[in-house]
Amino acid sequence: MDAFVVLWAVAGAYVVRFGFDETVTTDGHEDAYLWLAVGLSLVWPIMLSLWGAREAKILGTGTEEYKRVFTASAWLFGFVALVSYALRIDTARGFVGLAFPAGVTGLVIARWLIRQHLSIERRRGKSCSRVLIIGGPHSTEHLIRSLRSSPDAGYLPIAAHLPGAQPAMTQQAPRIPVPITGVESDVESILHVISSNDVDAVAISAGVNLHPQDLRRLGWELAARDIGMILAPALTDVTGPRIHTQPVAGLPLIHVSTPKLVGGKKVAKRAFDIAIAGLLVFALSPLFVIIATLVRLSSPGPVFYRQERIGLRGTTFSMLKFRSMRVDADAELQTLLLAQGTANKPLFKVENDPRITPLGRFLRKYSLDELPQLFNVLNGSMSLVGPRPQRAGEVALYDDAAHRRLYVSPGMSGLWQVSGRSNLNWEESIRLDLYYVENWSLTGDVVILFKTFKAVFASTGAV
Repeated sequence: MDAFVVLWAVAGAYVVRFGFDETVTTDGHEDAYLWLAVGLSLVWPIMLSLWGAREAKILGTGTEEYKRVFTASAWLFGFVALVSYALRIDTARGFVGLAFPAGVTGLVIARWLIRQHLSIERRRGKSCSRVLIIGGPHSTEHLIRSLRSSPDAGYLPIAAHLPGAQPAMTQQAPRIPVPITGVESDVESILHVISSNDVDAVAISAGVNLHPQDLRRLGWELAARDIGMILAPALTDVTGPRIHTQPVAGLPLIHVSTPKLVGGKKVAKRAFDIAIAGLLVFALSPLFVIIATLVRLSSPGPVFYRQERIGLRGTTFSMLKFRSMRVDADAELQTLLLAQGTANKPLFKVENDPRITPLGRFLRKYSLDELPQLFNVLNGSMSLVGPRPQRAGEVALYDDAAHRRLYVSPGMSGLWQVSGRSNLNWEESIRLDLYYVENWSLTGDVVILFKTFKAVFASTGAV
């Protein structure tokens, strides 16, 4: 696939720049340009391989895959430009300038299409690695459910082995949603289980009751059989950029860096917020006028609704919305929460809320009522992406873990909004928010924004 896309991009750029005429130039360089095109067509796929852009472990992963494609391509064309400058070789900048963006774009689109096809196949249980899970009952159950919740990853748990588990523990088998193959701790028995179940990979979960030397021997045996070995530590919700492996005395120690949004990262996020929010305010200004007029005409009261919310490190700010409820809505909230039995829950959400106006229901369906928060982004009280800001009464119900939501600026959209919006329960929402806090990146913000537009247009989980 890569070779075909590269050939298409290089040939297309060559034709666009020089045409089909045999007399390409008047300076005698036509043969050199043709050889340059041939060289790029041959070397480009090799560069992709050298940069790991064709490794099986990253195919279908998305962002990391695209990053490697761009990096390999940039190095190749940078090298061509450097050599051309140093040796004073005319490489037809127009041709190179067309081939690079065309090739990178084509490679990314092709891989995205393959990723979509692979995702569909994996959700059907196809093109997956059959995985045997080895570990303690609790960690094994957690790992199996995590893998099943992310079918796009391509891991299909087919059985579990619980080395050294006591009979009382094996009685928890109904909680483990795959067959349990046994509790033997010796490597020979485990290898027999592996051979009997035709597995592609073995995942060792935290708390496994195996001696380090047995694990090492198991790794050797798996390598000899071309079966993958996966180690799943007890630490969860930490992404790759924060994890570094350092061998110490033969031990592969995993170092987890501290999540920090300071210095250059903080400046980059703020600059991104100002640029995108300013652009959106300018582009959507006619829509602002239309919505404001409709709100004023549809029901008595102000156009904007202001509410005190808790932001970065517990500071209070006034969050803006287009008004979507009756003017006395806040006075009715506690009564409605008591009626549905959720007054002491962290998410103050009323099912089938009678306070919402007909226009407000439409605005909320497509999140149009949230647009004025772009001004909150511009004044620095909010960010485009981050945990959604909550009321003081909700924050008062936070436990220690939930308080970590306040370590970053609240956002117009966040990870849990694009993972189900209001359909998720409180525990899952907090887990996703903490994942964002612990693993923030500017690339992640861009991905969340794209997913936000998709979720808004689909009006999934709207409130």
